[in-house]
Amino acid sequence: MNSTKKADITAKIDIDILKKAYSLMFQAKTMAETYEENKNICNKYVHSTSRGHEAIQLAAGMLLQPHDFAAPYYRDESMLLGMGITPYEMMLQLMAKADDIFSGGRTYYAHPSLRKAGFPTIPHQSSATGMQAIPATGMAHGLSYLASQGLLKKEDSPVVLCSLGDGAVTEGEVSEAFQMAVLKKLPIIYLIQDNGWGISATGDEMRNMNAYEFAAGFKGMERMQVNGADFIASYESMKNALAYVRYERGPLLLHATCPLLGHHTSGVRKEWYRSEKDLDNHKKDDPIVLLKNYLYAVDLTEEAVMLIEQDAAEEVAQAFQKALHARDPDVSTLMQHEFAPTTVLEEKGVRTPPTKEKVVMVDSALHAVDEILQKHPEALLYGQDVGGKLGGVFREAANLARKYGSDRVFNTPIQEAYIIGSTAGMSAVGCKPIVEIQFADYIWPGLNQLVEELSKSCYLSEGKFPVQALIRVPIGAYGGGGPYHSGSIESTLLTIKGIKVVYPSNAADMKGLLKASFYDPNPVILLEHKGLYWSKVAGTEEAKTIEPDADYIIPLGKASITLAASKDKVAEGTSAVVITYGMGVYWAKAAAKSMDGAIEVLDLRTLNPLDWEAITGAVKRHGKALILTEEPISNSFAESLAGRISQQCFQHLDAPVMTLGAKDLPAIPLNVKLEIEMLPNADKVGKVLKDLLEY
Repeated sequence: MNSTKKADITAKIDIDILKKAYSLMFQAKTMAETYEENKNICNKYVHSTSRGHEAIQLAAGMLLQPHDFAAPYYRDESMLLGMGITPYEMMLQLMAKADDIFSGGRTYYAHPSLRKAGFPTIPHQSSATGMQAIPATGMAHGLSYLASQGLLKKEDSPVVLCSLGDGAVTEGEVSEAFQMAVLKKLPIIYLIQDNGWGISATGDEMRNMNAYEFAAGFKGMERMQVNGADFIASYESMKNALAYVRYERGPLLLHATCPLLGHHTSGVRKEWYRSEKDLDNHKKDDPIVLLKNYLYAVDLTEEAVMLIEQDAAEEVAQAFQKALHARDPDVSTLMQHEFAPTTVLEEKGVRTPPTKEKVVMVDSALHAVDEILQKHPEALLYGQDVGGKLGGVFREAANLARKYGSDRVFNTPIQEAYIIGSTAGMSAVGCKPIVEIQFADYIWPGLNQLVEELSKSCYLSEGKFPVQALIRVPIGAYGGGGPYHSGSIESTLLTIKGIKVVYPSNAADMKGLLKASFYDPNPVILLEHKGLYWSKVAGTEEAKTIEPDADYIIPLGKASITLAASKDKVAEGTSAVVITYGMGVYWAKAAAKSMDGAIEVLDLRTLNPLDWEAITGAVKRHGKALILTEEPISNSFAESLAGRISQQCFQHLDAPVMTLGAKDLPAIPLNVKLEIEMLPNADKVGKVLKDLLEY
């Protein structure tokens, strides 16, 4: 290398930084070789390494600041080394050991969850390709909001780094993230590492343009390209990218080309699908060879470079032996951290203040959100049509945008995935999001984020990153809503572990449960029945109640007896309980009017957590039970609950546990007569109860 080039290198980057980068790069190389040499041990759990990607990853890791946030992807081990994570700490995760600082042995190698002084914050993200783009953009969105409210330290200008493989950019959810980043001018860098491969599919097979070219379609997205195998170029590009985003507070995409020198993963080996010619071409851009040549060019001797290599290799060897003998997780910890503990443990406040008037459910919810926004500046509300002039298609957010401003209450694009997934990022930076999916029938595009990013975060991060998110979902049939605005989805939601599902049936419960859902540190889905919103559906007048005071709150997981059976009927053994929720409460109460005090109605209010004590108590009192739901009955939550009662309360039953729900059809038809035929109602409930009482 000529003297001019040498001067350029030393002027740009301090020699100590180059030496540190080479040491870490050699550590990464030696780690990959160690894993390969010990396949019988290391391939027990699938993993990827960063071979070929070390330069751009180290540049990113070394330049991020402790007040920044990051969302790495599964190949980013060198980025973690650059931040200061040690080979030993990495290997503890590789071998799923108890002292794995990220997850305690619960998740894959290079899947960090880091909240540690002196390091960037790294919330949990899944292995699902491209899924981290939305939570990462949610982090940037949350930081932007906090800054707008004066809730960030003035001296800090935190940025978010989201790392993705180029193939991931073909995911639709990445486009949702890009759209919101440019729409809201968010402080985020999308680092795209492009090695030309997916797994066995090449870039040419999967895309018509690379990520840099694709990002040109997002007006307001700054773009850069760099040779990601060249540490000097990578370091300078990353420094410039961080400076731009830190001070301009807008999004930037940095496209880095890299060779892929290792396997896709330990389970999908390169020799299975890559040719020798392809592998040889990639080896020409080995970042370690390039950086070693730079070190020689700035007058480091071969001996000095060799000493760096020896020290790095020795640290890796010692770390491997130490990690190999580290303890495995105690199986008694298996059930820990499904949920973060809540502080709402008892009913508080005044449920029926003497000075208050009756309100409908939709207004009770509106007032609850208003009170939350008044009290908590870190809270914000967003979703389709909840901001601006409309305030929700059901007027459930009426005037809140005018009152609190468009930074705090705002419309989103039609992006259910972003609405749900962004809450993981919002929560990680200290925001408390309340979001809305406009209709339950349209929640499905957001299910990927709900399952992969929200539900698993607390468990896989060992409690470091519970996602505090209140997700409001209007649900249920209300007369002529048709097949895409009338559906019930609770059984699907209840198969997802790590989320809570709440379903109020009246205005007072709505307010108390909404408040508890907001204060819960976990993801909570609040199902709000459209047919009960205004008490306009015949028989639902009692859903309108006196509005509780601002301090009223109901702990999740507590059922309520909304109708008691007469003591005489219970004593005679001629009574039964209807266990239900939502609209089922009103069908059951209407049917009970002709049952002469024989019926108790137990409103579950919360479907997860479930008040099993109240359920078993009711079954023991009556010996006869009907589980009533609005959903199609086959394979439903109602059937599951009936089976559990049959199994665990068998000795207390005087009759089979009965179930009643909608007919098993894929959608609710538009015609009102057909809808009535499909759904339960008071008459249908009455017939089942009559049969049940005759046992």
